[in-house]
Amino acid sequence: MTQRRSLLHRLHAPLRTLGRACLVWLLASTCALAATDTAPRERMRLDTGWRFHQGDPPGVDGRLDYDVRPPVEENVDGQDADTRPEEAARVQTQRPVLKPWILPSANPLIADPADRHVRPSGDPGGDLPFVQAAFDDGDWQQVTLPHDWAIAGPFIADGPHGGMGRLPSWGIGWYRRTLDIPAGDAGRSIFLDVDGAMSYSTVWLNGRLVGGWPYGYTSFRLDLTPHVRPGGPNQLAIRLDNPPASARWYPGGGLYRDVWLVKTAPVHVAHWGAHVTTPEVSAERARVHLDLTIDNDGTAAARVEGSTTIHELGADGRRGDAVVARIAPAALRIGAGGSARTGGSVVIERPRLWGPPPTQVPHRYVAVTTLARDGRIVDRIETPFGIRGLRFDPDTGVHVNGERIVIRGVNNHHDLGALGAAFNLRAAERQLEILRDMGANAIRMAHNPPAPELLELTDRMGFLVVDEIFDVWERKKTPLDFHLVFPEWHEPDLRAMVRRDRNHPSVVLWSIGNEVGEQYTGEEGAAIGRRLHAIVREEDPTRPTTASMNWAKPDMPFASAFDVVSLNYQGEGIRQDPEFEGTDRIRTPPQYDAFHAAFPDKVVMSSETASALSSRGVYLFPVSPEVSAPVRDGRGGDSTIRQVSAYELHAVDFGSTADKVFAALDRHPFVAGEFVWTGFDYLGEPTPYYDSRSSYSGIVDLAGFAKDRFWLYQSRWRPDLPMAHILPHWTWPGREGEVTPVHVFTSGDEAELFVDGVSQGRKKKGAYEYRLRWDDVVYRPGSLRVQAYRDGRPWAEARVETAGEPARLELEPDRAAIANDGRDLSFLALRVLDAEGRRVPTADMRVRFRVDGPAELVATDNGDPTDMTPFPSHERDAFGGRALAIVRALPGRSGSVRVHAEAEGLTTATTTVEVVAGEAAE
Repeated sequence: MTQRRSLLHRLHAPLRTLGRACLVWLLASTCALAATDTAPRERMRLDTGWRFHQGDPPGVDGRLDYDVRPPVEENVDGQDADTRPEEAARVQTQRPVLKPWILPSANPLIADPADRHVRPSGDPGGDLPFVQAAFDDGDWQQVTLPHDWAIAGPFIADGPHGGMGRLPSWGIGWYRRTLDIPAGDAGRSIFLDVDGAMSYSTVWLNGRLVGGWPYGYTSFRLDLTPHVRPGGPNQLAIRLDNPPASARWYPGGGLYRDVWLVKTAPVHVAHWGAHVTTPEVSAERARVHLDLTIDNDGTAAARVEGSTTIHELGADGRRGDAVVARIAPAALRIGAGGSARTGGSVVIERPRLWGPPPTQVPHRYVAVTTLARDGRIVDRIETPFGIRGLRFDPDTGVHVNGERIVIRGVNNHHDLGALGAAFNLRAAERQLEILRDMGANAIRMAHNPPAPELLELTDRMGFLVVDEIFDVWERKKTPLDFHLVFPEWHEPDLRAMVRRDRNHPSVVLWSIGNEVGEQYTGEEGAAIGRRLHAIVREEDPTRPTTASMNWAKPDMPFASAFDVVSLNYQGEGIRQDPEFEGTDRIRTPPQYDAFHAAFPDKVVMSSETASALSSRGVYLFPVSPEVSAPVRDGRGGDSTIRQVSAYELHAVDFGSTADKVFAALDRHPFVAGEFVWTGFDYLGEPTPYYDSRSSYSGIVDLAGFAKDRFWLYQSRWRPDLPMAHILPHWTWPGREGEVTPVHVFTSGDEAELFVDGVSQGRKKKGAYEYRLRWDDVVYRPGSLRVQAYRDGRPWAEARVETAGEPARLELEPDRAAIANDGRDLSFLALRVLDAEGRRVPTADMRVRFRVDGPAELVATDNGDPTDMTPFPSHERDAFGGRALAIVRALPGRSGSVRVHAEAEGLTTATTTVEVVAGEAAE
């Protein structure tokens, strides 16, 4: 602990850094203590010791398929994101498949016993060499989890693969690992917990087929107990079968989230079996209710007693010793092989409430529950939670603890840029820090359940979360997406998400569908929506449900199935420009007023707004006089270089720019707020240029560098922050004498622009205007300066100068020290500078990175969606004068790491990152 505190002081951010490390310790909604004499529950991360191989052994010939998939006759790449989903293809076959053996894995999450599945006899695949302990996997690749098998590339240059990121994520992958199960574990219950496996997983232990799970985003548990051989090694084998044409974005491939081995006594708290609610909340008092589900895996009935103490969690994530409150012990009898529920409540006086910054503080508590059987402790778990009042008002939106919180949110896909789908705590934290600096207070998980650690981050940092489960129901968007398994798996997948995540105070809304095809099927589609809504309410009656609509209208049955009206792009109107008249695409006039009138008792919010497009630092001419326009060649886009202008005036055909969205929201103050598409660029779905690798819609590029749009949102979302931002850059060799418009984003209400000290006029924002424009400025080398004002007084200033020739490189790490746990990362931003220290925005030379010391270079990037250099490459072209290197400490080693960046003809940059002893706490 002394070493850890030393690290904290060196980082100059003690609580934040320690809190980040402790998130792994508080990994899921229900966290286990380490095994002790009084808490015989063990939870071990299975991150090392894995061997990986792509492809099946000879002779499999489809017998390990989950089911027979329809042939992919056509996979259209680059179709509009709002293309109407199609009816599912029907396939009939009699050949053997694994589906009957996998379906029983869902039984614990199926409410009606009549709907549960009976496992056939036998163990398909048990004869394969890959599942046998005697098989020699010495030539397989050694990997550490989380692992994304596709992110290293190489990128796929040709074919219809842009939608999935041009990376080889599809195919078969095998993972093998030995589990050492001591003889003393005989009689215990032993489980495999998988936070996420992409996809169609099948698990064998000691040659016996245990089970599996199709949906790659669901966290699930498998019971290993019947197949374990205590007293020696046990061979674990996991096969994944990730289909092609199965996603509209990059899904990744592999065991891309953590995998855990959990050992308990036969009588124990069930998986996700602790549910905390706060039915009464005020500043003076709060009632906390705990509902427990307890399993008895033994062969005899058991009488147990459960007791719970409640403690505060510090900002560092550590549990305080003092007991804040106690829930009275409850005794119950559980039959052999059965389950039972119990509960209790307690009042906490003057509670420390959880709420979103900057006006509130995300305080948290933890419930420590102990089970005793015949006076002996058999289980103990910790359940972190927050106390907060949540109210949805149809006229004023979302209220947290009595305060109206305007939603300033973003959508994010699950990949972490150059790190791919493999979850990393620090990488996710960095994203949230960047978004918080912009002023974001909410995240919509698009379009799937996140890694559990991400919700630990949002809890600690105070973000509001829309937790989302499905992008499709029964109607397909791609040939092999989730619609293939929706009929059998929607209930267990949905219950798994809600049970796992319902204790997180950051989660304020459950989203059970995104732009699903059932919007088009009238009452039939609404009936599916009502079924999903009912499942959520059975698991968690405390939060509302929603499903995002890009087509359904107020007079259609679909919207009536949910508690909250979530609109994708319909609030501003879709394709209302004259050029879209006569097309067969979705065309919708603005819908905020219509939905508010049709559902006066429901909150209306925008679950997707904008979908604006831009490439960081790329400015194309001429500049649109419109505030929002579609992208075309010569109109904000250039298909030859596959870039979109960074003047931030262009969007997808069905979307709008930030300026247009802001005006629509200001005209409709009853709307709860917005979730922008998207916070960060993401792999895949590279509209409008599907030959590229990644999207153009992010406010922040794939490397984590802010686009100009970042400061437009900051000017609105942080109105009390004095700020001004000028675009474009002012280094334009060859444009001398040409008109080069200058725009300013500021939280002030007016500003004066100076070109080489000469005023270009003072301008004031008009009604529903969010930028200031000087569209007649003529370029010549020199300087731009803007003085912003607020209420007539100086508010903020910004300056841009013409850069000279590139002279040197600069490297800046995001943190000066990282832990040597093998997971912590340092993100090093590179800038190309001239002799005077000004960034050269046109620099695009090749940069080489080199690392000396106890660390490794994991990946590089530059934010250019057209760059097909593999992410692990140590060489990378600068883009807009910037690049990124990601460094990870080697586990168990410490010392100084020297990171070098070199480019021909330029002065080398060198910086130091300290690697210090310490582990991420579990």
